[in-house]
Amino acid sequence: MKFVYQYLKTYKKESILAPLFKMLEAIFELFVPLVVAAIIDVGIANHDLQYVLSRCGLLLVLAVIGLTVAITAQYFAAKAAINSACKMREDLFYHIQDFSNGAIDQVGEATLLTRITNDINQVQNGINMFLRLFLRSPFIVFGAMVMAFTVDAKVALLFVLVIPILGIIVYFVMRSTLPMFRKIQGTLDRVLGLVSENLEGIRVIRAFGNEEEQQEGFRQQTKELYERQIGAGKIQSLLNPATYVIVNLAVVGILWFAGGQVNRGVLTTGSVVALVNYMSQILVELIKLANLIVLLTRAFSSVTRIQEVMEMPADERRHEGATTKSLGREVLSLSDVSFAYPNTIEEVLSKVTLKMEAGETLGVIGGTGSGKSSLVHAICHDYDVASGQIRLVGEDVAGLTDERIARIIGVVPQKAQLFAGTIAENLRVGNENATDEELWEALEAACAKEVVEGKDGQLQAGVVKGGRNFSGGQRQRLTIARALVKKPWLLILDDSASALDLGTEARLRKNIRELSWHPATIIVSQRASSVREADQILVLENGEVAGLGTHQELMKDCEVYQEIYYSQFPREEAMA
Repeated sequence: MKFVYQYLKTYKKESILAPLFKMLEAIFELFVPLVVAAIIDVGIANHDLQYVLSRCGLLLVLAVIGLTVAITAQYFAAKAAINSACKMREDLFYHIQDFSNGAIDQVGEATLLTRITNDINQVQNGINMFLRLFLRSPFIVFGAMVMAFTVDAKVALLFVLVIPILGIIVYFVMRSTLPMFRKIQGTLDRVLGLVSENLEGIRVIRAFGNEEEQQEGFRQQTKELYERQIGAGKIQSLLNPATYVIVNLAVVGILWFAGGQVNRGVLTTGSVVALVNYMSQILVELIKLANLIVLLTRAFSSVTRIQEVMEMPADERRHEGATTKSLGREVLSLSDVSFAYPNTIEEVLSKVTLKMEAGETLGVIGGTGSGKSSLVHAICHDYDVASGQIRLVGEDVAGLTDERIARIIGVVPQKAQLFAGTIAENLRVGNENATDEELWEALEAACAKEVVEGKDGQLQAGVVKGGRNFSGGQRQRLTIARALVKKPWLLILDDSASALDLGTEARLRKNIRELSWHPATIIVSQRASSVREADQILVLENGEVAGLGTHQELMKDCEVYQEIYYSQFPREEAMA
């Protein structure tokens, strides 16, 4: 509750006024049975029509006042709940934005999506109903019992007996369903993850005719979710029948005992009607209270899950590093760098050492799983290195903030990702103040100028989610242009030209070499043609450095590079 309170305290006024107005509504509601009793005992018994009409008018006034204060209470409760949930969702989103790659890998994207949508919606509904009913329902339950004692103390003892029994039933349901709802939310995470994965890979699934296997996997997950929801629902379903049975038995008891007192003249008919009405009020409020508890049980489970994410360290990386200012034009330096992903023992990079100066180009080549992308992760400090040191512009990368690294490095990842909006908005992600002229310069350097010129609206042309209205090669060129807009000191192309034809790729490399600010460039590729003109080429095999040098040097001394090169070019052509 402390976690929720820190959001509710901002809306303290609304959180106090909502239950107070609901209590005011309850007070007026408790007077209704007494007015009805008076109508029966005085108006109807004496055939006094004027008295009946005046008391009916009083009932109408009580209804109007009750409706007014109920609407007011709902306004304050909704305002507090919606705004608190909005701030909670905002804080959770900002916290997730601070997550390192390792933290996201640990939690999982599907889990984070469930937390920020379904779980916060559950909390919002719980807060809303809690503010409306947590005082009103208990107040009416005990208020009705007190009012029953003012009518007849002996018959009112039934109220004292019934209320604890109903409380025990509610407690049993709450205690039984709370852990079940936690498991349900966990299963929902897995279902959401499965659906997300299937939607992203739908083309691959169809290409391999794997629909039936995926359907079976989805069926198993949803079956587990169904069974757990049914299990919780069965326990919940006991609540209303048990409540009705006990309260109706209590009504029978009231009629039994009160009937005899009416015959003896101790009680009036109106008093019996008032006692039955008070018991009915207890029934209605206990049903509301039971449903509130069920809702709060779900909300409590969701709060726990949200709190777990909020309390997770967003970044497990080291952020203190020795600063050694570089001399001259050094942009990047790796000294005996070894790298392993979090929670794993096996190193994916081992003892990598290299240096780069401004304007230099480094090609990185190797087979699948050789550690090429892991090298990019290490340079960008997406994860901590196991040993060694990486320096950017003379400073230990561990001592740089993510914002500083983002200004120094421009990364174009393997998967070209565009965002919904316009082309200009996508290009300005790295530099929101870039002029249209700078955007066109970046587009021309990335060989994407003709792509934009061919669109209606050009820079203002629309981009759908994921850039699906562009081909793979067009998306890659636009993402390269986006990286160039911010003019980084170090440009990393992580296999980001794989969809380009050889001519366009060669023109792209030429344009990058001629950039006015002369960035150091790392080209990660499996194509020998993409890296052979680089100033130096790093050859990786199983995470180890198999060779480092120029194309000519590696063709003489590096068997791994020779094997890759000859596999892509005829030996006669390569010799020539």
